[in-house]
Amino acid sequence: MTTDKNEEWNETEMPNTDKPLLAATNHPGDLRKLSLDQLSVLAGEIRRELIEVIADNGGHLASNLGAVELTISLLRVFGEDEDRIVWDTGHQAYTYKLLTGRRELFKKLRQNQGCCGFLSREESQFDVFGAGHAGTAISAATGVAAARERMNTGGRVLAVVGDGALGCGTSLEGLNSVIETTNRLMVVLNDNKMSISPNVGALSRYLNRIISDRRYNRVKSAISRTIERIPGIGHCLHRLLHRAQESAKYMLVDAVFFEELGFRYIGPLDGHDINQLVATLERVKPLDTQPLLIHVLTEKGRGYEPAEKDPAGYHGLGGFDPETGKAKTACANDTSPAKCSFGDGLGEHLCRMMNENSRIVAITAGMCDGTGLGQVRKRHQQRFFDVGIAEEHAAIFAAGMATQGYRPVVAIYASFMQRALDYAFHDAALQNLPVVFCLDRAGAVPDGPTHHGIHDLGFWQSIPNITVMQPMDINELRAMLQYAMELEGTCVIRYPKCDNAASINQETSVPALRPEQPVTVRSGTDVALWCLGYEVKTGIETADILARSGIQASVVNPRFIVPFDDKLLKSQASAMPIVTIEDHCLDGGLATRVNSSLTGAVDSETLNFGWPSRRTVPWGDVRELRRQFGLDSESVAGRVKEWLHK
Repeated sequence: MTTDKNEEWNETEMPNTDKPLLAATNHPGDLRKLSLDQLSVLAGEIRRELIEVIADNGGHLASNLGAVELTISLLRVFGEDEDRIVWDTGHQAYTYKLLTGRRELFKKLRQNQGCCGFLSREESQFDVFGAGHAGTAISAATGVAAARERMNTGGRVLAVVGDGALGCGTSLEGLNSVIETTNRLMVVLNDNKMSISPNVGALSRYLNRIISDRRYNRVKSAISRTIERIPGIGHCLHRLLHRAQESAKYMLVDAVFFEELGFRYIGPLDGHDINQLVATLERVKPLDTQPLLIHVLTEKGRGYEPAEKDPAGYHGLGGFDPETGKAKTACANDTSPAKCSFGDGLGEHLCRMMNENSRIVAITAGMCDGTGLGQVRKRHQQRFFDVGIAEEHAAIFAAGMATQGYRPVVAIYASFMQRALDYAFHDAALQNLPVVFCLDRAGAVPDGPTHHGIHDLGFWQSIPNITVMQPMDINELRAMLQYAMELEGTCVIRYPKCDNAASINQETSVPALRPEQPVTVRSGTDVALWCLGYEVKTGIETADILARSGIQASVVNPRFIVPFDDKLLKSQASAMPIVTIEDHCLDGGLATRVNSSLTGAVDSETLNFGWPSRRTVPWGDVRELRRQFGLDSESVAGRVKEWLHK
């Protein structure tokens, strides 16, 4: 759905204040008709809307609750047509969507044909730059500002950076280049001391020092007031007072990171005080002789007690009861046999392995709880490292530890790991270092194209000194972790997000993990279903459906993608047709591997099931997406029957 860029808006038509303010606010211009007191009322209505919608559909709650007043203030002051607001880490922009004409669409947040959970240029003219991952806003906004300067276009360009994104390498690279590129950029730092988990690192500690050192801000304000009171101040006196101001700053803060980069630093401001925010933003709006950095302090989870107490737990979640805050489905950390995710299994088994081997260390990039490493952090704090939202650094850091005899296990989401692929190649695999990359969310997810982990296998298959495995359940994940520790080179273990990755019900027992060898989970003579990882479950369900039509299907779990043992494949292909099923795009995944092995070797046709490579897979309920793209067991069985009959 796209907002009509030519849609006219009547600035003279006042909202009907008898109705809820949110219902009458469909354009940023509507905010300028409301009093500051009304804006505070609107903030409360927005929080209720966020809680209600996310309770029904799931989504990112805590980060959005913390950005409500900031977003209202930004759109009140910079919502004009000539201004451009570029958001980082799009999961803090739900309020932005509500106030830019998408309230009805927002009711179907992350649902099929509904509202994207992140910024999307296809969805609205107000989404200047798409954002699903952290660290993009400053560079993108710098590019927008530089282009608009060269076109002599008016208005201001703002980059809203938050949820730990300032610690990204790309953010720091962008900050470093702004002063050489444009004076018209305004960076708004939404500092909630959190990314997905609490922020880490020296930059976070530096920001906290600025926040706590109120003396600097008081002295700066006092000097400014003194200057304002002196009539007819001369240039020399002004320069002298400015130097005094800078000297006080150096004495009181010890470092002026942003101003040394060419920014004028303003703040810190209370991110929940609309009066202060609006007043400050209006004062600084005309200043365009120097890039500005507005430091705003917000509270992640603001206004909803469960999220305030556990902002990491309420960062991203499925449906929940808004009255109690409890999830409608089993908690992701429920490690009972019937309800256990791959991440839970990773954390549990890694703790056991670390008890036995002091050389194993765990590394993540700002997603400790999401990858299941929370229990590792508690039990092995000295051998747990969270490097913040810096996947590239995580890969190189792990490689460095590996050179000293340690066995690093790096747990990162598959789509986030895409940002560090070159470092995994150049710094780990090329040097044949024993780093284990555990990639969670390796498959389609509700968040959509920026987060689907369905594009990386083609890269992993192309690099040397690497082993790539994919488990069908937690039992295999444990075995693969053990096996990875015996390898001398780099290893990748991929697995999808699922609430129940406990042992898959099998017709026969599966033998212990052996190097490179696939295993037959179910025997059949009419067709062989080669199913990658957790798709073995789809294969078993498909085989059950086919059996009702008299078709006996063999179900094979390859386990290894690199190296790939094709002896069983070629043997089966000489006797029956081959079908591949994978939670990955068709190019570069299991289908590519199987078809390459059979080319010129066996006269056999294959039928391949996976996500399309030349079409964007949207956001939405994954079960519905699978039905839409023909990847559910009913659809697979139907196509297999048609194919066999032909």
